[in-house]
Amino acid sequence: MKIAIIGTGGVGGYYGGLLSHHGHDVTFLARGAHLEAIRKNGLQVKSIHGDFHILPAKAMDQPAEIGVSGLVLFCTKNYDTEQSARSIRPIMGEQTVVLSLQNGIDAAERIGAILGMEHMIGGATWISSAVESPGIIKQVSQFRRIALGELDGRPTPRVQAIYDVFQETGIAVEISDDIVKTLWTKFIFISTASSFGTLTHLPIGDWRDIPETRTLAISLMREVEAVGRAYGAALDPDVVEKSLAFIDAAGPGIKASMQLDVEAGRQFELESMVGIIGHKGRMKNIPTPTADAIYALLLPINLTAQKNAA
Repeated sequence: MKIAIIGTGGVGGYYGGLLSHHGHDVTFLARGAHLEAIRKNGLQVKSIHGDFHILPAKAMDQPAEIGVSGLVLFCTKNYDTEQSARSIRPIMGEQTVVLSLQNGIDAAERIGAILGMEHMIGGATWISSAVESPGIIKQVSQFRRIALGELDGRPTPRVQAIYDVFQETGIAVEISDDIVKTLWTKFIFISTASSFGTLTHLPIGDWRDIPETRTLAISLMREVEAVGRAYGAALDPDVVEKSLAFIDAAGPGIKASMQLDVEAGRQFELESMVGIIGHKGRMKNIPTPTADAIYALLLPINLTAQKNAA
């Protein structure tokens, strides 16, 4: 299968590298020093599941150079979604499928508004992976899981084909007949892990067992649950308890990607990871005081990072 990786960061670099390692025709869209390192030295992946090296690796900085692809893995930061979607129009054919593995809950709709919803399938991933240095991806979590499915829940040949591609790589992959539920379920976990890791500047093992912090984390989870239900997500009755169990089972050194961006002084996904909770809550008259407080505390940091990058 011809596959384009849009955003060769921790997620796109890892899964794209794995797919290339298993024989697929993969092209990476990257930029700057990361692009040059991949072109010169290939893409190196350090993983607790086994290291591998893609050499040579096909890497471009112009989407038009990639050519029409069968599958597009869309893995950019959420704040780059619209710009990146517009840029990849040249690689879209009639049968091209776009699978977003971005954080958040609305990526498919945002991309589909530009490229056409008929190209979109829903997806979510659970993984801890980041760019260690230009050309090198480091993946550190025991979990590396993808769920995918049509946004209306139908079983289709294209979803099955993509499932088969990922299943060959050895990761945990599943077809969801309710990907909207899956996205909101993940969002309860990832918005909390991102928020409290970023606020405390600590890995997950150093904040999850502090009673006061844990209570506040549960409060945020309950707010996300309420907002998700207001938008029709058929969440499990014990979704918060399951999310807490997932946090408790995570390796103690895990840090969310948003936290890593803050530590590096980069712009981060504040709007899609935290701001959207209050925004969607207000549209449904759902109070979100915990999310609003976290957003207010982190907003000056993000604005400063944006200013410094300008």
